[in-house]
Amino acid sequence: MPPLTDRLSKSAIIKLMNYLYIIIVICAVGFVIYTELFRNNIASTEIKKAVYKYQAKQYYMTKSEGEFFRMLDKVAGDRYYIFPQAHLSAILDEKIKGQNWKNAFKHINGKSVDYVLCDKNTLKPVYAVELDDYTHNYSNRKERDIEVERMFQSAGVPLVRFDNYKSLVEEDIAKKFYEAQNSKAI
Repeated sequence: MPPLTDRLSKSAIIKLMNYLYIIIVICAVGFVIYTELFRNNIASTEIKKAVYKYQAKQYYMTKSEGEFFRMLDKVAGDRYYIFPQAHLSAILDEKIKGQNWKNAFKHINGKSVDYVLCDKNTLKPVYAVELDDYTHNYSNRKERDIEVERMFQSAGVPLVRFDNYKSLVEEDIAKKFYEAQNSKAI
């Protein structure tokens, strides 16, 4: 029997070679895709398996925040629970009809106020509190503060700001909450 090349015409050989070329290219592309997927799977598994170490902070709040927390507790602790370092996403609900909830959440995510005072009976947020230190004088912080105030105002929760808290007495603090509540009613 004559060899295969003798039995096939030149055009048939070219077609056969084209098919083989296509099969080789498809196999090569498949191999590259498989290798990349396998490599990415290993990399993501390594990330998931990473073990980081942590240690407890020495203090939950700064010294100033701790001192002011104790002052707030004397003034409002009988009526309100005081939660320090409260994230806006725990206080404000972004799920308002007609807006993009995902983007609204992204807008508040990562932002916090120094304290939130919640009614002891209902746990409803009643006041948000910011202790303004020197960092609130930075231009980017001023912009953030204006936006946070706008958000709380639209939610109907007074944002009470305190600066130079060391010069305040309990009556001054109580008066600011009273004023904030009355200006909300207007």
